[in-house]
Amino acid sequence: MPAIPEDNFSSIPLLDYSLALSSCTKAEFIRELRHALISVGFLYLSNTDTVVDHQLIENLKNYIPKLFALPQKEKDKIRMANSPHFLGYSKLGAELTKGKTDYREQFDIATDHVSRWKHGDPDYFNVWGPSQYPDEALIPGFRYTMKTYLTQVASLGTHFITLIAEALGLPPDGLSRFYDTPDRMQHRGKVVQYPVPNERSESDQGVGPHYDAGFLTILLQASPHPGLQVQNFTGDWIDAPPIPGTFVLNFGRALEFATKGIARATSHRVLSPPVGSSSPRHSVPLFHNIALDVRVRDPKYELEFPPEILKLRDGRGNLSQTDSINYSEFESQPSGMVQLMGRVKSHPDVAQQHYPVLFKQFYPDGLPKQGFAY
Repeated sequence: MPAIPEDNFSSIPLLDYSLALSSCTKAEFIRELRHALISVGFLYLSNTDTVVDHQLIENLKNYIPKLFALPQKEKDKIRMANSPHFLGYSKLGAELTKGKTDYREQFDIATDHVSRWKHGDPDYFNVWGPSQYPDEALIPGFRYTMKTYLTQVASLGTHFITLIAEALGLPPDGLSRFYDTPDRMQHRGKVVQYPVPNERSESDQGVGPHYDAGFLTILLQASPHPGLQVQNFTGDWIDAPPIPGTFVLNFGRALEFATKGIARATSHRVLSPPVGSSSPRHSVPLFHNIALDVRVRDPKYELEFPPEILKLRDGRGNLSQTDSINYSEFESQPSGMVQLMGRVKSHPDVAQQHYPVLFKQFYPDGLPKQGFAY
C-alpha cells in the first residue's frame, strides 16, 4: 500500500482570484493553485466579480425557487427525453449514479450551441446542442439571466484554464490544444434542487460518489445548506460547506489523464439536506468541456512538464482507488464519446429514445426499474 502523503488534506483551500489579475501577486496565486491541483483537486475561489457579476448571481439565486415551483405540466414540457443533447428537465429521482437513484430534481441548461451533427457523423457530435427553457411568460427574465450567467462563468473557466497551465509549468496557452474554436464549443450547466428527505427516506444520496469528466467544474452553492463532501487520500469525506461570495472549483478526469496524473481529479458526493431543514438545497454547476473529438491520451496531445512539477506529483504518491464513477474511457475514447456514454448511463430513458444502439449495449434488459424520468 502506498504511503499516505503528509499533506493529505482535511479542508478545502480558499484562493483569491484577484491575486491572479495583478503582476505583483500572480506568482503567489499560481503557487496556491499548484498545491490545489496536485494535492487536493478542489478549491474555493473568491473575488470573481470582475468576470461574474455579483448582482447577476443574486438574481439567479432568486429565480431558482420559482423555477422549481413551476407547475409540473410546464416542467414536463421541456423534459430531457425531448432532447438528443440531454438538455432539459429531469424529475425527482430521474438520474442514476452507479445504478443508485440520486434524490434531486434538475434542469440541464448549457451555453448556446448549434449541433454540428449530420448524417454519417459520430453520435457524440450530437451530445451538444440547443437548450430547452420554460415558457418565458411563466418565469420572465429567467432565460436571459441564466444565459448571461453561463456565458460569464464559462469565460471565468476559459481564463482559469490558462492559470492551470501556468501552475503546471506550461505557458498560458499550454492547454489550448484540447479546445476547439468558440463556435464549436459548449459548456454544460445544471440548476439542481435537493429536497429535504423525511424520516422514512431510504437514502440520503443527493448525488452519489463520482468524479467529474472534463477539465474544470465551477460550482455555485446557491443556498446555505451543507451537503457537498470531498474524499481525501485516506478515503475520509471532508465537508465543503457554502462560503458566501465564492465558487467551488474542481478538476476532472480528462485533466488528470491529460496531465499524466499531475492534476488530481477528486471523488465527491452530495448529501441531501438534513431531515427537518426548512428548505431544499440549491446548486448550479458549470462543466467546462474540452473539444468533442479530442483523445487526451493520443500522442499528438501529449504534454511535456518541467522536472520540478513531475517531482511534486511523484512526491504526492499514487492516488487512492475509490468506487466512484471514474471515466476510465478517457484512456481510449474521444472526449465526446466519454460524455455520451456518461449521459447514457445517467439518463437511460433519454438514451432509449435517441441512442438505441448504445442503450441496448448498457441496458440489454431494458430500462431499470428506478432512475428514469418518464
